[in-house]
Amino acid sequence: MSQNKKERLTVDVSMDDNLVPETIEWKSSQENKDSEKASAALIYFWNAEKNETYNLDLWTKEMSIEEMNKMIFQTLMTLANTYERATNEDQLANAMRDFSQFFGERTEILPRSGKFEGDGKG
Repeated sequence: MSQNKKERLTVDVSMDDNLVPETIEWKSSQENKDSEKASAALIYFWNAEKNETYNLDLWTKEMSIEEMNKMIFQTLMTLANTYERATNEDQLANAMRDFSQFFGERTEILPRSGKFEGDGKG
């Protein structure tokens, strides 16, 4: 009989008096190293019984809008890749990537390609 191995992800958040995160540190039991510092964390869990997502979105007050834009852009691209790997649905994944590119251009993370200018035929 095989024994299930458990892993642990620990997230420590220090908050100010208004419950705004000041520091975020995380550690995985798979890695034998000290905690890592983070400026933000987006954590999502799927509850199959309730058929809904539980999310915990945290960011420190020092995180800039530019950093948030980069994080959201990278998260959107990662979601598209994850969705395609999980479902083999390349059309929807590519549509997600197109939106990610649009987001990246509008937030000036990416240079403008012209694809989203004018009448949309660019």
